Amino acid sequence: MHSFHYQDGTLHCEGIDLRALAEEHGTPLYVYSQATILDHFRRLDTAIAELDHLICYATKANSNLAVLNLLAKEGAGFDIVSGGELQRVLRAGGEAGKCTFAGVGKTRAEIELALREGIYCFNAESEAEVAFIDQVAGELGVKAPVALRVNPNVDAKTHKYISTGKSENKFGIDFAIIREAYARAAALPNITLRGLQMHIGSQLTSSDPFVEAVEKVAPLVAELKEAYGIEFFSIGGGIGIVYEDSLASGDSTWWSAREDGEKPLTIEEYAARLVPLLKPLGLRILLEPGRYMVGNAGAMITRILYEKRGSAKTFKIVDAGMNDLIRPALYQGHHDIAPLRAPADGAETETVDVVGPVCESGDFFAQNRELPATAEGDCIAVLSAGAYGFVMASNYNSRPFPAEILVDGQTAHVIRKRQSFDDLVAGEVIPG
Repeated sequence: MHSFHYQDGTLHCEGIDLRALAEEHGTPLYVYSQATILDHFRRLDTAIAELDHLICYATKANSNLAVLNLLAKEGAGFDIVSGGELQRVLRAGGEAGKCTFAGVGKTRAEIELALREGIYCFNAESEAEVAFIDQVAGELGVKAPVALRVNPNVDAKTHKYISTGKSENKFGIDFAIIREAYARAAALPNITLRGLQMHIGSQLTSSDPFVEAVEKVAPLVAELKEAYGIEFFSIGGGIGIVYEDSLASGDSTWWSAREDGEKPLTIEEYAARLVPLLKPLGLRILLEPGRYMVGNAGAMITRILYEKRGSAKTFKIVDAGMNDLIRPALYQGHHDIAPLRAPADGAETETVDVVGPVCESGDFFAQNRELPATAEGDCIAVLSAGAYGFVMASNYNSRPFPAEILVDGQTAHVIRKRQSFDDLVAGEVIPG
């Protein structure tokens, strides 16, 4: 489900005209649908209601305080990967006692902060990390709650940059030695073994890899429960979204998924296959969805500055760049692109590259894409940009960050102001 649709000839997010938002707030501009975020959280929560569970939203997907506050009020926990993300969660009204702290390179300062705030658990990625957490906890005079992350060596069949569950990935402890690792961790004086965690990758559009991983790890979980009294099993996140959707204008669909394109993994199918495997364990089940929660809830609005026609290509040059949304350049990620003004039935299309102003050949949002004809000055929406969009933005080429808007029905809230030049250079000093 998402809340972007044509109404009265223009693209809307819920009840808000995106053309009006672009005129009022400028471009590039990120826009998020509150209704979509809440719908996705509630559907997942309902689908796994048979389980004692906690949904820990993967903060790295979209860490705006307003988004975190929205989920905190729904009762969500949070999966964090840095001290900064923990501080964001706390500032947004989230509870440290519902936070799991993942990541392969936790620093002393981050571990101390998490222990002082009383996080639910560290998801430790190596035995060296467990030993260091034990040392820091001992110096603070506390017990540190820890779950080891097991690497089940399951191929999620996703992009190599977001695959995390194979033995050659940097994440987790090898399945072959995980039992010995738990035995050594149990002997440390300042560690409490609270659970087991796994995560095999992101943007999975089939339930099969999830099932394979759970079936492989479940017997281990039962052993650890018996031996160490662990409380939870975290099965990670990774639920994929559809980046190639379809959007109707009147009675015609001018843009649609390829016949061999992505098929959505429904939450109903996901739960139907996993709940029967997890319920017999008698443990709390943690999930760490990020992209699923916010990916389809966001769009980036950008304006066409120039059209350049050459012998080989037609380029639509827009005012957003790879610094604003890096997924196409970094992951070869597909994002559907829609004009804010609805095309008429039978409207002309053209094959174009949609590119940004950054001085890199990788600065593009679409290549050889058939899109409705647009003119200089028109605005377009890069859809499904709610996850790993703004959070991965940079100031490359000294370009300021865009503004962010959260739409709630007929109301649009500015949840991040557009960065000014003074903001951009704040903290820089010329010596002398």
